[in-house]
Amino acid sequence: MSSHTESVHPATRYPEAFHLEAPTFDVARDLWPRKPGVFLRLVPTLAVADDPASPTAEPVQREWVCGQFGLVPPWVKSASDAKLRSTKLVSSRSETVTTSNTTRHAWLAGQRCIVPVMAFFEDDWRSGKAVPTRIARVDGQPMGLAGLWERWEKEGQVIVSYTLLTVNANSHALMHRYQHGGAEKRMPAILNEGAHDAWLNARPEKAKEFLRAYPANWLLANPVEKKGSKPLGI
Repeated sequence: MSSHTESVHPATRYPEAFHLEAPTFDVARDLWPRKPGVFLRLVPTLAVADDPASPTAEPVQREWVCGQFGLVPPWVKSASDAKLRSTKLVSSRSETVTTSNTTRHAWLAGQRCIVPVMAFFEDDWRSGKAVPTRIARVDGQPMGLAGLWERWEKEGQVIVSYTLLTVNANSHALMHRYQHGGAEKRMPAILNEGAHDAWLNARPEKAKEFLRAYPANWLLANPVEKKGSKPLGI
């Protein structure tokens, strides 16, 4: 599963795609593990200031949050340990989201989020070598990826982070081409535009219904010269 995404640009695309003004903080165009990105979440109105995940919170509106790409579970003991673990937690399997000790807390606490992207990148190994490929919507519009967020705090240091939720793509007409041969194929759970609010507001037992493969004919794949560059021919 990809560890590289392309942020929404220009900023004028945010309101139409997500019905919220663009974030007020700068986000790099290309995002990699441990880099600051942006995600959309419900605002926990009754949470105390130092605990946005308080179980007494009652989400009533949405907000953009700046967070690290790569989840840091609350049980991590140190910042150095968080640094090591977060690179491996840029994505999480939707099938084990309720049982994995890295995502169970965020899932049960309703800490779901939407990660806005223009595209994500995968390696095409069919030629025998990795060919970076940019995968985006056919119509060029932004995508909202399903994710989970966490807040880690230890000795005065705070890390807000997020992970992308993925689904099986072995039988997906497009995504089965990418990643290493012989390994299970995965893809991010791309939310339908009309399901954004429902995903954020759903009860945990219903939220899994939103985690499914996006139709192949709605996606477009283009090889790129190198990761972080434009598709060939564009």
